[in-house]
Amino acid sequence: MPRIILIGYMGAGKTTVGKALSKETGIPFYDLDWYIESRMRKTVKQIFDEKGEDGFRKIEHNMLHEVAEFENVIISCGGGTPCFFDNMEYINTQGDSVYLKATPDVLYKHLKMGKSVRPLLLNKTPEEVSTFITAQLAEREKFYSKARHILDVSLMDNYEKINITVDKLKAILNIPVSTK
Repeated sequence: MPRIILIGYMGAGKTTVGKALSKETGIPFYDLDWYIESRMRKTVKQIFDEKGEDGFRKIEHNMLHEVAEFENVIISCGGGTPCFFDNMEYINTQGDSVYLKATPDVLYKHLKMGKSVRPLLLNKTPEEVSTFITAQLAEREKFYSKARHILDVSLMDNYEKINITVDKLKAILNIPVSTK
């Protein structure tokens, strides 16, 4: 089975969907940010603080090339991963890329509910976060839309809807849907 590489804006549900798909299929799941933190022994925020965004993006690029060489995996990329260097082209050569697409309003709601620290959103008011998401998503769309598959994830606000999304993803990727 080829590699499955999930991309999309932060808060789209790449980790949630990746973990759920992994649980259903038994395919190992790797979150690229978690992989970076494990390998570097620092949080993404610490790397951003020490090396800036450019330094982080170089590390991310290198770690993407490392983890995307693994066989039979599901990989969840950071929101910016496809937008730097030749990462999106590389992702498409390595496996089935899937853009988990959501509107700025949905992304804002997901990020508001989330517990993780997002370095790009620190010290912003709710209005600034909303404006930032809308503007940055517009910039990144040209990269995200190069994915082999696009899946709307606007309705993932409970476990049942997450399972429906996973079933849709399995259908897109021709993975048999379980009959639980």
